[in-house]
Amino acid sequence: MTTFAEQIGAKIRLHRSRQKWTQEQLAEKSGTTASYIGQLERGEKDVRIQTLEKVATALGMSVYEVFDNEQQEGVLINKKWVWESVLLLLRHSHEKQHHAYRILKELLEPEHLEKAPEPKQ
Repeated sequence: MTTFAEQIGAKIRLHRSRQKWTQEQLAEKSGTTASYIGQLERGEKDVRIQTLEKVATALGMSVYEVFDNEQQEGVLINKKWVWESVLLLLRHSHEKQHHAYRILKELLEPEHLEKAPEPKQ
């Protein structure tokens, strides 16, 4: 079962990735440190509401949007298996995440594997 901190962390990582920002870039924009952002994204830190507001603002979100599961991700994000899959990936290195992506891509779209662009780091 995922914890509340892990859900919030996954949401922050999702929005940071959409911006194509590193943890360092988000830390700079939110007045925190990269290690703190990493701990937050992994659900290892309980976040103060004031800090969450700074992080959310840096991402162009409100604190409400961080808690609102239907705002931008739609109905799919409310599915437990989606969160579990994201959290499983977040526990592993970028290399393992990329490998899992390629396997999933091949399983779901084998004819498009060579045509599809790789996700950017």
